[in-house]
Amino acid sequence: MSAIHVQAPGLLTTVQDLGREGFGAIGVSPSGAADRVSLRIGNCLVGNGEGAPALEMTLLGGTFAFPQGAVFALTGSDFGATLNDEALQLWTSYQARPGQVLRVGPTQSGARCYLCIHGGIRVEPFLGSASTHLLSGLGGHQGRALRKGDVLEIGPSSEPFGKSDVSAERLQHLSPRKVLRVTPGPQQDWFSESAHHAFFSTSYRVAEESNRMGLRLAGQPIDGDSAGAMISEGVSLGAVQITTAGLPIILFVEQQTTGGYAKIANVISADFHSLGQLRPRDEIRFEPIDWNSARSLLVEQEKLLACEDLFIRS
Repeated sequence: MSAIHVQAPGLLTTVQDLGREGFGAIGVSPSGAADRVSLRIGNCLVGNGEGAPALEMTLLGGTFAFPQGAVFALTGSDFGATLNDEALQLWTSYQARPGQVLRVGPTQSGARCYLCIHGGIRVEPFLGSASTHLLSGLGGHQGRALRKGDVLEIGPSSEPFGKSDVSAERLQHLSPRKVLRVTPGPQQDWFSESAHHAFFSTSYRVAEESNRMGLRLAGQPIDGDSAGAMISEGVSLGAVQITTAGLPIILFVEQQTTGGYAKIANVISADFHSLGQLRPRDEIRFEPIDWNSARSLLVEQEKLLACEDLFIRS
C-alpha cells in the first residue's frame, strides 16, 4: 500500500475534494476545497480526475514522507516547498522517490496550497464526498485536520509518470483577484442608494476571525435600517450578508445553510476560488456586474480549465 506519513501537519491541513453538493436542505453545507481551481488543476497535472481528494494546507504547510514514492503536484499559493531540500515549483508535476520527504513552509503569497497525488487520498466518503467538514467533524480523515503521525493511504497508480507544467498564459487568466465581482443579492433593493455607493466604494480588510465558514470584513460600516436581522432563509455560497453592525460577511464553503442577515450581493462563481486565497488583513473591493456577464465569465473559466489544453508536457 502506498501512503503518506505526516511528520508535521502544518497549521490547518485537511483532506478536500470538490465537496458534497445537494444536501443544504438537511443542513449540510458543501465544504470541499476553498480554491477549487487550484485543486482541479493539481489533479489534472498528476493524472487524476479533477475532483480527486487532495490535501489543502492553510497559511503554513506540513512535512510529508513518501515511503513508497509518489507522483505529486503543488498548486495554489507559494508555500516555499522542497523535496529533500531541493526547491520545487508550483503548477508542475514531480516524482518523489521512495523515502523522500516533502516540506511545505509558510505562505509567501495567498492563503492555501494544495498537494495533489496521483491516485488521490483514500478515505471513507461521507454523503458521497471525501471532504472534511470541520464544524461537524465528518468526512476526510477522521473528520478533522491532520496530526503528526497520521498515515494516509494513496490510491493505486494507473499510468507512468510524465512531467507536466501549466501554461503561464492560462495561469495569468485564472489567477485570484482582490476585486471581487458580484451580482445583486436577494435583498439588494432593501439598501439605499447611499448604502450601495458605500458598499462598492469601500476597501474592506479580511478580519482575523475569518475561516472556512465565512470571511468577516472590516471597514466603513454601511449605514441604514436595511442592514441586519431578518427572518432566516436559505443562503448560497458567496452570499454577502450585512450584519447589524453594517459590515459584510461573505459566506464560504462551510457556511450555515440558512441565515438571518440581509444579503446585498453574491460573489460570482468564477471568483469563488479568489475567496479561498484571501488571508487575514488582505484588502478587497466589490465590483457589480450583471447576470449575463457572470455566466459568460464562468463559461470562459471552464474553457480555460480543460485539462487537454492546460499543460505543456515534457
